[in-house]
Amino acid sequence: MDDLILHEDPRSGNCYKIRLTAALLGLPLERKEYDILTGETRTPGFLANVNSNGRIPVLQIGDRLLPESNAACFYLGEGTELIPGDCFERADMLRWMFFEQYNHEPNIATLRFWLAYIGEAHLTDQQRAQIPAKRIAGQDALALMDRHLSGRAWFVGEACTLADISLYAYTHVAEAGGLRLRDHRYVCAWLDRVAALPGYVPMD
Repeated sequence: MDDLILHEDPRSGNCYKIRLTAALLGLPLERKEYDILTGETRTPGFLANVNSNGRIPVLQIGDRLLPESNAACFYLGEGTELIPGDCFERADMLRWMFFEQYNHEPNIATLRFWLAYIGEAHLTDQQRAQIPAKRIAGQDALALMDRHLSGRAWFVGEACTLADISLYAYTHVAEAGGLRLRDHRYVCAWLDRVAALPGYVPMD
């Protein structure tokens, strides 16, 4: 495999997904850090040479660049035990990765970013007005996950897949956004299982 470089802000759960995937697979990953709070991903150099969308993470594979966290995880996981061999289970894994991006991350990750890094006092009126709805949607996402995990150890099949990694990244820090993980005992047990995996690395 070509040399791998992760362009990241280490505080980002989306970046952490890629680091965790690489760690579980034993893949060496060079890290290049940017501070999104000071606009380092909006500079002309970053926009021209890393991602014209001005966002991280970006996984650099040799001289090729792959934005979007779940796409990068899929690239790393191709041909490994993190992607199921069964066609239906592979599609079901993708279903949970889409759920993470559309129902989970926009609420749970956004609340964490607003409250833990920007601070409620520095939010716009529009952002503050969205907090109650995002908390409800975030708790709904956790409740759905809890119901799914009530009868199983992992989201898909009998072992950890990219679905688990994708959902773990922001779930395990959800309380930084004011959400209560202890209300979801099956989710909490699942978080412990992920953290016990060989090769696991914590978020910075």
